[in-house]
Amino acid sequence: MNTPQSLPTGRKSFLMQMAPVMLCFFAMGFVDLVGTASNYVQKDLGLTDSEANLFPSLVFFWFLIFSVPTGMLMNKIGRKKTVLVSLAVTTLSLILPITDDSYPTMLLAFSLLGIGNAIMQTSLNPLVTNLISGDKLASTLTFGQFVKAIASFLAPILAAWGATTYLPTFGLGWRSLFVIYAVVSFLSISMLAATPIEEEAADKASGVKACLKLLGKPFILLCFLGIMCHVGIDVGTNTTAPKLLMERLSLPLEEAGFATSVYFIFRTAGCFLGAFILRKVSARHFFAFSVALMLIAMGMLFVCDTLMPIYIGVGLVGFGNSNVFSIVFSQALTASPREKNEVSGLMIMGLFGGTVFPLAMGYAADAIGQVGAVAVMTAGVAYLLFYTLKIKS
Repeated sequence: MNTPQSLPTGRKSFLMQMAPVMLCFFAMGFVDLVGTASNYVQKDLGLTDSEANLFPSLVFFWFLIFSVPTGMLMNKIGRKKTVLVSLAVTTLSLILPITDDSYPTMLLAFSLLGIGNAIMQTSLNPLVTNLISGDKLASTLTFGQFVKAIASFLAPILAAWGATTYLPTFGLGWRSLFVIYAVVSFLSISMLAATPIEEEAADKASGVKACLKLLGKPFILLCFLGIMCHVGIDVGTNTTAPKLLMERLSLPLEEAGFATSVYFIFRTAGCFLGAFILRKVSARHFFAFSVALMLIAMGMLFVCDTLMPIYIGVGLVGFGNSNVFSIVFSQALTASPREKNEVSGLMIMGLFGGTVFPLAMGYAADAIGQVGAVAVMTAGVAYLLFYTLKIKS
């Protein structure tokens, strides 16, 4: 059994192991195509908003259901095999829309995409700990999030290309996106399956009750709530930023929607820079800096009513929130090293915050306008400020 090392002895061998793992992070980003795809499906099938909105809701629902059981599955078959299972489910979800574009088929496809992504996010992050450990873990996970963000960026571009290209797409149009990502997903399976990665043996096979019992550990509970706040702020900003511009500047949706692109631009940049910064700066100091940026941003979103300051506020949220997940996740894994699989399942279950926060923000916005939605996000940022005091190093 190999002990993961921060500085591997064989750099070439190490890179050959990391390459397929990073390709898996790229595949993890396929889940973000649901936003783009749901708009195209709604247009193609003439769906109502409630019918179309069921697609993204399905994704977060399966995180709640499958995250903890995946931690148990890793104890039985290992992390690498569990990642391969997730990739197989993801590949199937991408193939289905190629064969049929009916509403039931699309519901099944997005359900499988959510299930596959829940399994992947739960198992892939702990798999990285077999290659990287110590103070390099947070920066490596952050770089993985940067690779994931590339896939998120490309999804709307590839869908638009498929819908407008003059090249033959065999009648698939925007669904050519699924063909491209299915090929990449199959390539990920092939590369990871051929890559030897030794894992430490699990101490025991745990049940759901044993996994949930870990929430009784104060720091693990704090990390779980931190993940919920991170995802809530992430999804909440994407939802609220365009609405802020429409409410305060009376912009049409077509123009206001650029605010979401601003968020992703700065979030991706933050992931890329964070991968290097975290190798030089302590996680606690960088986390505090990131939360401070988000606090400044929330203040701007509360009071600003002109275009550029709102864009700056949205950009600061994107940059500040970009490294929260990797730092909190690595802190949780380090705090309970003998139960990494179970802890991973709990942390990924926290992604259900992407459902909880938007619901609360919606009620608040209905009551007092979009400033209410900003207030809900600010509560999440305030919690992350409190969490900063609990970070180990």
